[in-house]
Amino acid sequence: MRAIDQVIKQSKAYRCVGCGKCTAVCPIALRDPACSPRLTVERVVASGDLNGDGLLWTCLTCGLCRERCQADVDYPLFIQSLRALAEKPGPRALCSRGLIVERMGRMALQTRAGHNHLAWLAQEMAISPVSDVAFFVGCLPYFDVLSLDIGATSLDILSSCTKILNRLGIQPALLAEERCCGHDQLWTGDEAGFLALAEHNAAAIRASKARTLVTHCPECLHTLAAEYPRFVGPLGVEVVSIWQLLAPEVRAGRVRPSRLERAVTYQDPCRLGRFAGLYAEPREILAAIPGLELQEMSRSGKSAICCGAHAWINCGAVSKQIQVERLKDARSTGADTLVTACPKCEIHFRCAQHDNGGIQHEMPIQDLSTLVASALP
Repeated sequence: MRAIDQVIKQSKAYRCVGCGKCTAVCPIALRDPACSPRLTVERVVASGDLNGDGLLWTCLTCGLCRERCQADVDYPLFIQSLRALAEKPGPRALCSRGLIVERMGRMALQTRAGHNHLAWLAQEMAISPVSDVAFFVGCLPYFDVLSLDIGATSLDILSSCTKILNRLGIQPALLAEERCCGHDQLWTGDEAGFLALAEHNAAAIRASKARTLVTHCPECLHTLAAEYPRFVGPLGVEVVSIWQLLAPEVRAGRVRPSRLERAVTYQDPCRLGRFAGLYAEPREILAAIPGLELQEMSRSGKSAICCGAHAWINCGAVSKQIQVERLKDARSTGADTLVTACPKCEIHFRCAQHDNGGIQHEMPIQDLSTLVASALP
């Protein structure tokens, strides 16, 4: 069987009936008529041609199309797999990505690079060399350096997550040998780079003897929980979001946040919501903070619009338009702060606010972890 036929079969693209429901909700297609999930499927199924199709690389893989598809076509998997084929030797589509994601991934695997992945740790943070619960840090320490000029707070996210875990009575183990999860390599077609990172991390996770692996980043969550088992086999741990640990404790009244007089709106990250199904947990936690009012945007939950960029590759004019429109939606709620649970969402929205189009919709942006940590006694 041809590789492309395998992709069509695994993603169920052969089921596409051409109804166009995916195109009707696709954030890219709505702003660029040349891009259409339905037409991409038709072209690939009919001819197997991967070249000259803009949506192969402009697709945000946000999963909105999958929510609407009545034929159960897994379009994000379709795109992910096609990109891997396009990256192999031979004719390939033009990719708008820069070199940063490739270089970060490659550097992560260099043993001579002198990684100090845990330099952010402060003395007051309670961690343990061995624990039933391990915390996967991800690329947050690097994001902080990359986005200093726009005021992103990646290191604050890490300290806030540690505070939350400590408040739950957990002293997590940290994996000194941990590297980037490989999410961006996988979704930009660099399957070999992803496999190298996945195999390295899988060995570190298995050696930790932890039973639960906690993540903050939704992309790490999806990659570790869904992609690693598919590519490198079972990890031997339960992979969970930090919000899956905190929400039951808040619900049971064992964690009682302090009062915060705030009005916030919440951005559902694609990998946390549509890919992991975690819509209720962040909202339960926000609702448990006395004095805090959640004001939802018109499109939230399963129908939420994404932050407009993905894997650092497609941040062009259309993506900026999506980001500015989402900022406008957030401000129209009357909220004083836009809260998200994804570090990349925060970075992309902050970046949009620094552009001419987004500055008129400027509002404070805060990660859910730092908000929650500020309300914990």
